[in-house]
Amino acid sequence: MFAKPPNPEIERLVGLAPVFDAQARLLVLGSFPGAASLQAAQYYAHPRNAFWPVMGALLDEPDLIARPYAERLQTLRRHRVALWDAVAACRREGSLDTAIEAAEPSDLRDLVTRLPCLRAIACNGALAHRQTLLALGDSALPVLRLPSTSPAHAGLSLAAKTDAWRAALQLYLPCEGRVA
Repeated sequence: MFAKPPNPEIERLVGLAPVFDAQARLLVLGSFPGAASLQAAQYYAHPRNAFWPVMGALLDEPDLIARPYAERLQTLRRHRVALWDAVAACRREGSLDTAIEAAEPSDLRDLVTRLPCLRAIACNGALAHRQTLLALGDSALPVLRLPSTSPAHAGLSLAAKTDAWRAALQLYLPCEGRVA
């Protein structure tokens, strides 16, 4: 997967714990937390990452980004959305996925077995998608590749990212005040 040999001088980084409850119907997987997220111990902590604004729009929670982090996570749980990363640990300088070395996959099979209501897995970007397919192999669940919300993926506007996520996830997110 990653062609370069690991550089032992680069610190080994460990990701964040999954956010979920057993009623989750959608699992959103990133690749691995960026430096800002690791430092804050919060998913999508970089102020220019579009994840929270996109999810706020999709869940009809427009002020989601302004809420304290714990409330954002609770909102995801309430809407039956789980959150994790496809890579559990790695070596990396900076925050770019292309800089990841010695990736250790997350135990996605175990998490999926703990989510009996799960209907789909949404991958936030190409690396998350590749790693998820490798980890799960032939999955009975849809594994969707979505455009990355990272500020490094500047080729799409916030509106375009939101539209792409909405189109891909419309069957798996709440509509008209109820959970699908």
